Amino acid sequence: MTYPKEVIVVGAGLAGCEAAYQLAEKGIKVKLYEMKPKIKTEAHSKDYFSELVCSNSLGSDSLENAAGLMKEELRLLGSLLVKIADKNRVPAGQALAVDRDTFSEEITSIITNHENIEVIEEEFTDIPDDKIVLIASGPLTSEKLFAKISELTGEESLYFYDAAAPIVTFDSINMNKAYFQSRYGKGEGEYINCPMNKEEYYKFYNELINAERAELKKFEKEKLFDACMPIEKIAMSGEKTMTFGPLKPKGLINPKTEKMDYAVVQLRQDDKEGKLYNIVGFQTNLKFGEQKRVFSMIPGLENAEFIRYGVMHRNTFINSTKLLNKTLNLRNKDNIYFAGQITGGEGYICAMATGLYAAKNIINRLECKKEFYLEDVSAIGAIIKYITEEKKKFQPMGPNFGIIKSLNENIRDKKEKYRKLSQVALEYLKNKIVEDKNE
Repeated sequence: MTYPKEVIVVGAGLAGCEAAYQLAEKGIKVKLYEMKPKIKTEAHSKDYFSELVCSNSLGSDSLENAAGLMKEELRLLGSLLVKIADKNRVPAGQALAVDRDTFSEEITSIITNHENIEVIEEEFTDIPDDKIVLIASGPLTSEKLFAKISELTGEESLYFYDAAAPIVTFDSINMNKAYFQSRYGKGEGEYINCPMNKEEYYKFYNELINAERAELKKFEKEKLFDACMPIEKIAMSGEKTMTFGPLKPKGLINPKTEKMDYAVVQLRQDDKEGKLYNIVGFQTNLKFGEQKRVFSMIPGLENAEFIRYGVMHRNTFINSTKLLNKTLNLRNKDNIYFAGQITGGEGYICAMATGLYAAKNIINRLECKKEFYLEDVSAIGAIIKYITEEKKKFQPMGPNFGIIKSLNENIRDKKEKYRKLSQVALEYLKNKIVEDKNE
């Protein structure tokens, strides 16, 4: 069937904004549906597009990390959102962290002022048959829309619970106890570190595991995504577990004692001015009063001013491996495409990548060109393969070297191996871009 050169994009999150921009830049008219500000989900608080909910970090920017490789691939492919992230970055060592407000404000301005994009502030619930529709409604898809998706696919929803970390003001942090330093000396000492001795750690641990948590709905089974595991759940798995996770002291030497502490809580800058810091790895489902009481036990945070408490919310995703083909459109309804975290591609960068990838396939289809496809030697190609290759058990996954095609040579040193994988991926992508331009 031939479709008009007009595309409906549902959701103005990371995937939806990236896709809408890519389509519009090619002269394709876009109707972008976004239910904010009229209707907000339990996790969103701002009216801006591409709101970063859980963290202000987009992950490592190093090519020794798969998230860093995926960002570099997106730069090569002309990603708007990575460009804006680079422009609004805040100090975070090797990570690409951004000022969430200026990041979202700039994206909102670009999208709303684009001549080929019409923003419709309504909840989208009716999927037409005669137009191409890209559903990038995110893991917090409205009940009405997901009911429509379930009806179309014959699939019930999959879900897991995600959590966000608290944010405190810099002025309220006691820097007589805390200190600036990056782990292993990487970066320029951008993280604030709150040290704990053994006695302080175990007092904190005992209060944390016994603190009162907000209740989940009784009819829902609790599922937690490993990368966003609440700090209290990590603690409950063993009394020393946190010291091997978010509170690990390795790579940090306290300048006040010139020794490594028993445990360390890190805080990362959340805005450009350095007025706000989020507590790294402290996603939580504790009640707000309990967060204030327990987290104030952390040395340096005894008088912390919490401007946002941690929250926990349900994330929904489709069984992409059964429903989607390699172009990210439905196998049984080829005018419908999906992108973003609803596909099970986990994390901010995967959302951007799937949005860009789906848009390129829609563009090629409307321009009567062959499918846009990336091999799994690239980070983007690997995540597309993971979410579209049928498997018995499907759970969300973010970028990682484990799913990227192996090298033809055996390299024992892990960092060297990852650098080589990134080198191969980027060479492949550069050649792919040239080939596509010459067609």
